[in-house]
Amino acid sequence: MTNATSTTAEPGHLAGRREWTAFVVLLLPLLLVSMDVSVLFFAIPSIDRDLAPSATQQLWIFDVYAFALAGLLITMGSLGDRIGRRKLLLLGAFAFSAASVAAAYSTSPEMLIAARALLGIGGATLMPSTMGLVRNMFRDERQRGRAVGIWSGAMAGGIALGSVLSGVMLQHFWWGSVFLINVPAMVLLLVLVPVLVPEFKDPNPGRFDFLSVPLSMGAVLPVVYGIKESAAHGLDLRYGLTVAAGLLVGWFFVRRQRNRSDAMISRELFRDRGFAAGIGLNSLAAFAMMGSAFFTTQYLQSVLGMGTMEAALWSMAPSLAVGAAAPTATAIAQRTDRTRVVCAGFVIAAAGFAVLALTGTDSLWLLLGGCAVMSCGIVTVMALVSDLALSTAPPEKASSAASLLETGQEFGGAMGMALLGAVATAVYTADMPGSAPQAARKTLPGAVATGDGSLISVGREAFVHSMQYASVAGAALLLAGAVLAVTLLRRRSAVAAREEPALTN
Repeated sequence: MTNATSTTAEPGHLAGRREWTAFVVLLLPLLLVSMDVSVLFFAIPSIDRDLAPSATQQLWIFDVYAFALAGLLITMGSLGDRIGRRKLLLLGAFAFSAASVAAAYSTSPEMLIAARALLGIGGATLMPSTMGLVRNMFRDERQRGRAVGIWSGAMAGGIALGSVLSGVMLQHFWWGSVFLINVPAMVLLLVLVPVLVPEFKDPNPGRFDFLSVPLSMGAVLPVVYGIKESAAHGLDLRYGLTVAAGLLVGWFFVRRQRNRSDAMISRELFRDRGFAAGIGLNSLAAFAMMGSAFFTTQYLQSVLGMGTMEAALWSMAPSLAVGAAAPTATAIAQRTDRTRVVCAGFVIAAAGFAVLALTGTDSLWLLLGGCAVMSCGIVTVMALVSDLALSTAPPEKASSAASLLETGQEFGGAMGMALLGAVATAVYTADMPGSAPQAARKTLPGAVATGDGSLISVGREAFVHSMQYASVAGAALLLAGAVLAVTLLRRRSAVAAREEPALTN
């Protein structure tokens, strides 16, 4: 067994074929966890026929997975550092497999909701464990950067792949098959990980702070829930109070972490300014990516009139460019200044939003091109700042560092959908005639549902107009992100330069 101290003994040690083979195996849980975010897009009609869930139950079938995942990331990251990342990964893979089988053969909405919650718990163990293991397996900076780049591209592609794969499965099998596809991959993981992946854990973890578990969940879940519900249903006092309650619990959680020697989130993580900068910039990139998804999917289906499967297939097209963007960006960053490449990533993503702002009511290729450019820029940023945050974190705290990165992504994504969605909704509502039915004035699908050709045409024009405004807002935010990246990363480099002579003397 290898502990964390061995990972720092040879900082220039190159990973060989065994490590890269293990890395490919570790991509399996990453793909499955990201796919499960979108795997139900096509399955809901079949689930409705078989299980007849209420409207509330249907929402929970969709959302409970993401809520459980977000709420437990910090806890599972800390737990992985203490008991071992490989051990937690194997436990999570077993739980994910069992939950997948339970979901596939659910006989009631309640059973499916419980299974989806267990899937989220399993996912929360898998994500920080895999990234923490990558941090420890790849001790050479160049190799680690390349691995994190591939990791980031795989995570982005998994969400698009999930909806398409579920559509293909449902053409030939029953709805439970979209969950059973997880099982063979997880069985392969359970077999290969003990053979290929060494164990890593904190040799001096201290006591586990059990009280911080409910505090961290009480901070994360209300904020994510309130933001997502505001994005879906509009601003409401209830959701505002929910977010406020989460922020209040978060204040108590942060205060507890600052005052305890055995804190769940170690203060060592924030000694290097690059760690906090990486989390912040990564969250901003997630904001843009999820914010754009709010209206691009609706454009394909409601403006261009595509079916769900056709829209899902077209939405995968930008992923082809994304797959190469992150590894290319990391290779460039290793030859030049990382700050410049991160800044360029934000500018490229802003250019993608600018292309989306030019989209009309019949602009498929313009939409796909804008999404591809934007996604390449965002994944470039996410790969480089994730590597920055991981490389500055102590090796024995790698899973905790990864969990904070991923929690930041959850917050950023939820904020992106809420704020850019709010801009789009406000413009759409203002453009719709006051005589239109209320459902048609709220959303374009509501206008399409009326069957009134003239109202649908007005609704499409209003939706495109709203998407243009939201794209301009997104581009402006990303340009501000480029300025922020230069400020934070240059300041961090200046501090490091001043500290280096003191360390060598």
